[in-house]
Amino acid sequence: MSKVAKATIGLMVITLISKVLGFGRDLVLSAFYGATMYSDVYLVSLDISRLVFQVIGTAISTTYIPLFFDNIKEGGEEKGNYFTNNVLNITISIGIVISIFAFIFAKPLAKIFASGFNEQALKLTVQFTRIILFGTIFSGLSKIMQSYLQSKGEYYISGMIGFPFNIIIIASIVLSKYFGLYILPIGAVLALASQFFFQIPRSKKRGYKYSLVYNPKDRYIKEMMMLTMPVMIGVGASQINTMVDRTLASQLAVGSISAMKYADRLNTFVLGLFISSITIVIYPMLSKLKSEKQYEKFNEYIKTSINVVILMILPITAIAIVLAEPIVVLLFERGAFDSAATQMTSAALAFYSIGLIGLSLKNVIANVFYSMQDTKTPMYNGVIAVVINIVLNLILVKYMGISGIALATSVSSIVCVVILLLSLRKKINGINFKSMTATFIKSIIATVIMAIVVKTSYHFGVGILSDSKIVSLLMLGISAALGGALYIVIVKVLKIDEIDYVFSSFKKKLLKNR
Repeated sequence: MSKVAKATIGLMVITLISKVLGFGRDLVLSAFYGATMYSDVYLVSLDISRLVFQVIGTAISTTYIPLFFDNIKEGGEEKGNYFTNNVLNITISIGIVISIFAFIFAKPLAKIFASGFNEQALKLTVQFTRIILFGTIFSGLSKIMQSYLQSKGEYYISGMIGFPFNIIIIASIVLSKYFGLYILPIGAVLALASQFFFQIPRSKKRGYKYSLVYNPKDRYIKEMMMLTMPVMIGVGASQINTMVDRTLASQLAVGSISAMKYADRLNTFVLGLFISSITIVIYPMLSKLKSEKQYEKFNEYIKTSINVVILMILPITAIAIVLAEPIVVLLFERGAFDSAATQMTSAALAFYSIGLIGLSLKNVIANVFYSMQDTKTPMYNGVIAVVINIVLNLILVKYMGISGIALATSVSSIVCVVILLLSLRKKINGINFKSMTATFIKSIIATVIMAIVVKTSYHFGVGILSDSKIVSLLMLGISAALGGALYIVIVKVLKIDEIDYVFSSFKKKLLKNR
């Protein structure tokens, strides 16, 4: 597992830098526009445009990797290049058609996503969406090139594509204050395009050569289409969840959509830094091991990945819940982002964080099924998640407002990951599920103790000193470090093997970089 560890830790470091830039992007947006109509319009427009191609782009890139290895096995690099170009060119044609339809029906889409918007906000949302649609095709192409490079063992590029994207978005937000609001969607188009073109030089170095291939009748394309449909339904179901959340939030207080988005971004930071880093490295390796029928190693990778996720995510979840408000104050409360926005965002953050473990494990386990070319099981799971989320949303939003929307998402993700784990147990023999259960229980015990210490130490320090932002930042760091150290000690005492794996991985990476 040393190769996996080194690649994962390296990707985490790069992703951390990219995510810090991403936070900078959110901070700039919150400082310039706060939780207002304009930020709501911008974020909804991005969501609509993302939905247009996210479903197909994600489905194609997900099914690409195992089929790419099949092509390489059959005809070497030439066959692999043929398959890649065929997928790219077909994706472009599909993307153009979808974008045209979305452009025409932008207003109905905007009404679905933001039914609570007034006429001015709705009109601006339609205009923003139509501009951003020009960049959505690049999003799909970028995902395919990421998959190609991951198949070649090039994992770091997946973390680095966030650099040009975030820099361009930040620049567009700043410039929009001087040159008008329409700089925002134009910047989004340029940012999406930059992610694709950023990967081209590295792809060429790894043997990629573009050719004008267009053969929808190729047997691997047909197989991809069969595998893609369930993934599309599953990803589409996830997007429906987002749509329902945004629609309900648009009917609450002004700024609710932005508050939810900022809170979600904090959780996405964790998912992107830790979970995406693991899945980006693990998925191609699992696909290759499955293709080579190395089942024992395949099972070991799955068990270790799940245990590491449990070990890492639970303490982060606890900190996000018990210190939600001071985290939001420090990160966002400035400029147009006032105390009312802080209250909404921190409430959403706390309730979203409850489901962080569910979302994390779901991402990892879904990729296990994809590596086995089983796309139907995650699809069924995604549909179940939508049903649970919608039902809970309609019930909880009446009593809890924005917190109810976040809690509904969390509960549905936890229920669905339990179902997904049970499906995995039926699908694969030889995985040590007792080890996973033991790791989870021990980690919960350590997390509860840690959470009590973190919350107590933070409020004790702030109470003695002062409630200024500098003191709050200092106490956040001290209490988190104290809690983290205590968590590690408890985990060591409880003898969770994966803690040694994580430490050895970091140690090897640090020694290598000296």
